[in-house]
Amino acid sequence: MPAIRRRFWPIAVAIAAVLLSALNGGAHADAPGQIETAKQGDVNGNTLTSRVTITTSGDTKSSSGTLAAENTDWTPPPCWYEPYWTAKNLKTVMQSQWSIVQSIAASTPRFGSAPTAPPLPPELMAYQNYYQNGHPYKDFNVAEDGKGMWWIGVQNPQMTHDPRSQQCSNRLAFWVPNNTTPNVPLAVSPQVLAEYAYGQVHLPPTTVQMSPTGKQTVNLPTWIWTDKGTFKPVSVTANLPGTGLWATTTAKPVSLHIDPGTQAATVYPASSDCPINADGSIGTPYNGQNNSTPPCGLTYLHSTSATGPFPFKASLTCQGIADVASLLDRQRQHRRNPT
Repeated sequence: MPAIRRRFWPIAVAIAAVLLSALNGGAHADAPGQIETAKQGDVNGNTLTSRVTITTSGDTKSSSGTLAAENTDWTPPPCWYEPYWTAKNLKTVMQSQWSIVQSIAASTPRFGSAPTAPPLPPELMAYQNYYQNGHPYKDFNVAEDGKGMWWIGVQNPQMTHDPRSQQCSNRLAFWVPNNTTPNVPLAVSPQVLAEYAYGQVHLPPTTVQMSPTGKQTVNLPTWIWTDKGTFKPVSVTANLPGTGLWATTTAKPVSLHIDPGTQAATVYPASSDCPINADGSIGTPYNGQNNSTPPCGLTYLHSTSATGPFPFKASLTCQGIADVASLLDRQRQHRRNPT
């Protein structure tokens, strides 16, 4: 009976595959060229989270929610490509990972005769060919160090659990010369940063005052107002350190939209949109005159005894303004329902 030869190389290959899956996403850099070991929350799947920093100015009190755009193509991107590694740093990170993979393969126990060493995992050979052996890059482009950066797919830090954030993880890092914008979908740009900043705009809680309070009286005007300074612009700046790329998105409150919850009501003004006053307030407090018309308010024309309460709603309308590097300002109308 011929001898049975057993080899446990597949174990090494499996372990190597796990390591290789993180080759493009196993470290975090706080600034271009820096190397730092991965921190919790920096890596999700095979994709790194972005180095983009966020700065908020304006009313930064507790928020009642983020902006929700209506009838606009302005949406936060789930992921994008950005400059991440210098040539020398990517070489250091990659070769250290490769060394671990090769050590695992070389030290895997084997039984029976083994005429040759276990083959390198196909994934490792593919990476070596791509980054080191000239197909297409040679020696990680170290000869061009300082003249460009390796770009890599990163996740929107606020959307790491969104499956769409993985769509940038299917492409290997690619080299881009300095002062060059790659012709790659989702490559970071002022527009991408503006849309990311837009997703980080949080408006303060919105509470309106009403007179009369509680149950409303049919055919009696209800006054609606807010105090001075209630509504102020909120700005968020997204900046990619070391690149000169930045964008600031500002949410400027412009009006409060009144929805009485029924057609059987008169709304003031007739547009249903109460403008923001110069002092940041809306409307005016009740003046004690029952026959006067409020600048912001409504009058219910029918009782709710047969239908139940009307679902009254007030929503804040903001103007979104983008101030970006080398991109024309864009304006959109956004509406968010207050709580």
